[in-house]
Amino acid sequence: MFMMKQYYGLGSGVFRLLGLPVIAVLVMVFKAGAGDSANAIPRDWNTRQLALAEALDLALQQNGTILKGKSDLEAAYGIVVQTRAIAMPKIRFGAQFQAIAQSAVDTPAGTTFTLGTDKNWTTEVRLVQSIYEGGRINAALRAANLTQERALLHYQAVVADTLLAVRTNYYAILLAGQQIVVREASVNLLQRELDDQQRRFDAGTVPRFNVLRAEVAVANARPQLIRARNAERVAKNNLVNLLGYNLPRTVGEDVPVQLTDKLDAAPYQIDLAAAIGRALEQRPELGALRKTEALRAEGIVDASAGYKPRVQIFGGYGDRSSSFSSDLSTERHGWLAGALLTWDIFDGSLTRGKVMEAKAVHQKSQTELTDTTRRIELEVRTAYSDFIEAREVLESQKKVQEQAEESLRLANARADAGTSTQLDVLDAETALTEARTTQSSSLHDYAVAVARLEHAMGAMAAPPAP
Repeated sequence: MFMMKQYYGLGSGVFRLLGLPVIAVLVMVFKAGAGDSANAIPRDWNTRQLALAEALDLALQQNGTILKGKSDLEAAYGIVVQTRAIAMPKIRFGAQFQAIAQSAVDTPAGTTFTLGTDKNWTTEVRLVQSIYEGGRINAALRAANLTQERALLHYQAVVADTLLAVRTNYYAILLAGQQIVVREASVNLLQRELDDQQRRFDAGTVPRFNVLRAEVAVANARPQLIRARNAERVAKNNLVNLLGYNLPRTVGEDVPVQLTDKLDAAPYQIDLAAAIGRALEQRPELGALRKTEALRAEGIVDASAGYKPRVQIFGGYGDRSSSFSSDLSTERHGWLAGALLTWDIFDGSLTRGKVMEAKAVHQKSQTELTDTTRRIELEVRTAYSDFIEAREVLESQKKVQEQAEESLRLANARADAGTSTQLDVLDAETALTEARTTQSSSLHDYAVAVARLEHAMGAMAAPPAP
């Protein structure tokens, strides 16, 4: 297995194996891996051999979308900490100093005794713990876990989409490379035919028309070669961008990326029912929506807590100036403890409005989950249909290229013997080019179809390296 399997397993993923409490550790690892060297260009980057497995690993380390996903994961952990805060005890410190006019100090009539002083101070340290919030505490703890799980699933979705993009762009470069070979061979064949017809015309054995027709055939073949070369340049630039490389300004339009893998047709077997079942179980988007629906349900509990009382207990230690002495250094201190009960008997329908909102949002999340489930099932069916098409087309092309090569050989032999025309040779050369083009396109389409089907089923990792 290649290195990427250290981060993700097929379908299940290391997140499910490690468990959710390790999110803080994951965040620390992500921060360490996303340092200043994330986009550094290796010294041998323009000569190194790049396999698909290595490209996927590089994307995991350097791709901008994945790095942003890691930041979102860290931000989600911050939200988790905030959500859990309602269940944690709070330690509060307070201090106050107050001075009032001497005339404002209350003095009983007919006495010189004062009820208080014109200056006073207090300090207090208090530990406060909520013990009942109308169900809000337990809902917050459940919501924290759901938020944590949803953040991981969102990150898995980002990774899956990025890895699919890397695979398809890698295959696009391989296809363009093969198409260049095919188009160059076609141009060379047609050029040889042109040279042959020119020699025959010079010898007076064929008319000028044969030369003109061969020249037109060569001219028509060159644009396809130019387009294939451009397709390779574009695909290489796209792949380098997905890998998170900052290209040096000295690099021209042709990025020197060398790929080692080849387009092949490894057998892949799965039936549609199994594919749909795996998608509904493994797609991180669906998992995230299920967590969202559960979060919205907890939101109803949180909103309904406004109908119920809230109870807090507290204890601490206080220190204050004496109320019967103008000397601020005279103090009184000691422990304190108590309980606080609050209940909004009527809050102007504020809670009722919050509950209505929470129920509507919950209903929307259920609808979104149902709609996305249908959409993903459609995506799997479409990807499976494309896979079947690619497999059947590839199967149909197994012997076509050999037949086209034999047809060209026979056409040339008959032309040399004078039993066929130049048109027969050109037709055979065109058929051979089409057969080679279709063969390489079929291999590419099959590889891409497998990748898209695996993505639709929720498999985040590529197949093992050969």
